[in-house]
Amino acid sequence: MVDVVAVSDEIKIPTSELQLSAVRASGAGGQNVNKVATAIHLRFESASCTALPDYVKTRLLELDDRRITPDGVVIIKAKEHRTQERNRRAAIERLRELVLSVLVEKKPRKPTRPSKRALQKRIDDKRRRGDLKQTRGHITDD
Repeated sequence: MVDVVAVSDEIKIPTSELQLSAVRASGAGGQNVNKVATAIHLRFESASCTALPDYVKTRLLELDDRRITPDGVVIIKAKEHRTQERNRRAAIERLRELVLSVLVEKKPRKPTRPSKRALQKRIDDKRRRGDLKQTRGHITDD
C-alpha cells in the first residue's frame, strides 16, 4: 500500500492518518457476501490532520455533505467492487476527490437582472394567456 495519498503537489495525506476497516458488504452477491468482508469503511479526522492547511479544514466543515460529521470526521464507505483491495483504492480515491473539490476556488456570483425587453415579453405573454382563458366560459342552455 502507498505511504501517502497525493491530493495535489502541496497536499499529501499520510496513510497513517486514515483508518481503514473491512466490513461485510450488503446487497446481492450470493454466499460470497456472507463470508467475505470486502467493503471498506474509511475514517479520516480532518480536524487533527497535520497535512491539511487550515483553510482546507474549514472548507471541508462548511461543505453540505453527509459524509462529513460536524467534528470534521470524513466517513467513506466503498462496497461497489468484489475485492477488498479495489474497494480500498476506491475509498481513498473518493477522499482525494473530496479534498480536491474543496481546493477549487469558486467564483462569486454576480447578480443580474432581466432586460426590459424580457420583462415586457413576460407581461405580454401573461396578458395573452389571461385573455385566452377569459374566452373560455360556462355553456348555458338558454
